[in-house]
Amino acid sequence: MQSYDVTAESAAPPAAVWALLLDAHSWPAWSRVDALETAQSTGLSPDGRDGVGAVRAFRTGKVVTKERITALEPERRFAYEGVENPQLTGYRAAVELTELPGGRMRIRWHGTYSARWGMRWFLQRYLRRFMHDMATGLADHAAGVPVRPDPGAGFSD
Repeated sequence: MQSYDVTAESAAPPAAVWALLLDAHSWPAWSRVDALETAQSTGLSPDGRDGVGAVRAFRTGKVVTKERITALEPERRFAYEGVENPQLTGYRAAVELTELPGGRMRIRWHGTYSARWGMRWFLQRYLRRFMHDMATGLADHAAGVPVRPDPGAGFSD
């Protein structure tokens, strides 16, 4: 089993970050995800507040992954698991929000997964960087900072 654990800080209130996590349609605006594939998703909420059990299909490049929301603790914890991913098995992740002194907030995004033997070293480096960009993009977008995704960022450390 492999893992990643990344953090970012934001000046946004927890409600702003929480709203973005629940609304799958917002993810391409603040993350490295290219698109939400609504035809391959199930249980999406029309009001942008997806609940436990919703399966979201995200496309990044040519790869589509599906993730099911498994737990929601409003403005504190958002958890999900991989349903379909060509590179990973047993994927489970959570985004935890913690208020910090001075009105700031910590976003901790962590997960565990298994990868094919030949892909383990690559995916460990790639996912750590990719997920750090996800957390930073979420933090910045929620605070109103323009997000500038770096398409090649996952390939270097």
